[in-house]
Amino acid sequence: MQHWLERVWFGRARGGGLLLPLAWLFGVVVRCRRLAFARGWLSSGHPGRPVVVIGNLTVGGSGKTPLTVWLAAALAARGLRVGIVSRGYGGTASGIVAVTAGSDPSEVGDEPVLLARRTGARVMVARDRLAAATALAPDVDVVLADDGLQHYRLRRDLEVLVVDGERRYGNGRLLPAGPLREPESRGRTADFIVVNGGAPRAGEIAMHLEPGEVIELRDGSRSPLVAWAGRRVHALAGIGYPQRFFKTLRAAGLEVLEHPRADHAPLSMAEIAFGDGLPVLMTEKDAVKCRGTPPDGLAYLEVSARIGADDARRLVERIVALARS
Repeated sequence: MQHWLERVWFGRARGGGLLLPLAWLFGVVVRCRRLAFARGWLSSGHPGRPVVVIGNLTVGGSGKTPLTVWLAAALAARGLRVGIVSRGYGGTASGIVAVTAGSDPSEVGDEPVLLARRTGARVMVARDRLAAATALAPDVDVVLADDGLQHYRLRRDLEVLVVDGERRYGNGRLLPAGPLREPESRGRTADFIVVNGGAPRAGEIAMHLEPGEVIELRDGSRSPLVAWAGRRVHALAGIGYPQRFFKTLRAAGLEVLEHPRADHAPLSMAEIAFGDGLPVLMTEKDAVKCRGTPPDGLAYLEVSARIGADDARRLVERIVALARS
């Protein structure tokens, strides 16, 4: 069902018209909910530190987490103490939980653990991101909300909308007839629109994901991706858009055996024991779920967001100004 829906959403299959009545109903709910927060009928609050929301309008991956990693590093380089809040999707923990590099992804979610490892920032997860941001506020200068665009209970000072430059908004329809959580027009109210890959439109910021080194899970040894050119590998990707990962590997000259998985899907060693001696190369988000002592032959590719100097300066200085006002 999920595979068929994605094909409908992004123009590779028919049948989505049957879902239009449900999409209309979903749209009514979305508009009423946003109006309720705007009018104060549903309660919202602010943690007392500038809040920057990094989100998207579509279901699935767009590059929010790499952008959050980049932004946290850029703000830290300007002397700001950065805190990150997340829903912790896929985790079982309840309440407000502090996340460290050693936290269990099954409890707090895979992306928060990745953020803690890559940024060194304070990371909190909670269903109620206002509560998480309020807990962080005394110890940080700015709060980044990863995937919080539709979490209107948390008031924000700046919105950064991330768009998949290859697929954009798909067929432009709301769930379940299309991939949109909110109408495309919602993007007009965002302060910045960052486009991951593809061609940005006027006023948008171009970002691309740059492959870094391949890191062995067992011993942490590193090698450049180009050193893997010509090798045949099992490629595992449990992210919103697995094909982006597979394309990156093929562009570097690897022969790829694809193993796409659902976003945030749990991962066990048994599921990646393919028994043919070929190496297994996965995304970093999948790698954080490999706990204990992994066998030889498992590695992940580190990727980093890259933004042009002028756009990066404009975005960072806007947030620095908020934090220091």
